[in-house]
Amino acid sequence: MAVKNGKYRNNLSLMGDEYFITDGGLETTLIFHEGVELPQFAAFVLLQNDEGRETLGKYFQTYASIANEHEVGFILESPTWRASSKWGKLLGYSVDSLENINREAIKLLTIVRNDNECDKTKIVISGCIGPAGDGYVIEEKMSIDQAEEYHFPQISTFSKTEADLVSAYTMNYVEEAIGIVRAAQSVKIPVVIGFTVETDGKLPSGQTIKDAINAVDEATNNYTTYYMINCAHPTHFQGALNGDESWKQRIRAVRANASTRSHAELDEAEVLDDGNPSELGRQYRELKAQLSKLNVLGGCCGTDHRHVEAICKAING
Repeated sequence: MAVKNGKYRNNLSLMGDEYFITDGGLETTLIFHEGVELPQFAAFVLLQNDEGRETLGKYFQTYASIANEHEVGFILESPTWRASSKWGKLLGYSVDSLENINREAIKLLTIVRNDNECDKTKIVISGCIGPAGDGYVIEEKMSIDQAEEYHFPQISTFSKTEADLVSAYTMNYVEEAIGIVRAAQSVKIPVVIGFTVETDGKLPSGQTIKDAINAVDEATNNYTTYYMINCAHPTHFQGALNGDESWKQRIRAVRANASTRSHAELDEAEVLDDGNPSELGRQYRELKAQLSKLNVLGGCCGTDHRHVEAICKAING
């Protein structure tokens, strides 16, 4: 079978100066706004049937319309944050069924791209990867080799689809991030690493964003296409971005939470805290002043189309 290649995989247009938006908090939107049950916070289960695929298609179409309206690019992120072996096993998925799920996720995004892409809105497809453990808490660290072995099957599957790149979200320690990058290197697909931080601006491991980025780059010969900060509120990490240091130019993306609450507080919350969309937009504008290369803008937990639209207006006018 011929191996497919992403439309932009060898020519990532988003690496220019143009703005790209992403979606918001997929899982929190589906659970709290749509009333959808997501076992283990796994949105990929919706790919099992026509109703679920339709729900996901409508969700992504909302953001594609925002991108078209504001004439910005759009990064389509697959609903596969939990579609790796540990989480799949908990949900009763075999290795083969998980591989099929990851393929189906990219097929769905390809349809959305075909329906919405135009000259002023380039649409890039990303295969989403989540941590093997909890996104907020480091339960058990993997070694670099263990992380590479764990994440390779999902990354390899994405490399044989129309995905342009893979993006790892809520990475909370560097060994797992390095393993992911090495797995991506082995199949020659671009990779984005998204670090999450606590309210002190440091990774849950206690490492600074600067040190984490430098460690991954040093271990992988700067293979990471760019870095992202996600699943934290801007007030948690703005202070960590002070100064005029070159490492900040490696950060091109922010997908912040709507809430200023800590990860522990969010875990205990029974009601969604969706913050203030307009205020979040202003905070993104302030981040742009700190991060000269920032051009990928979206949301994480608690955010939805209102937040992304406010961010888009605040940044892009």
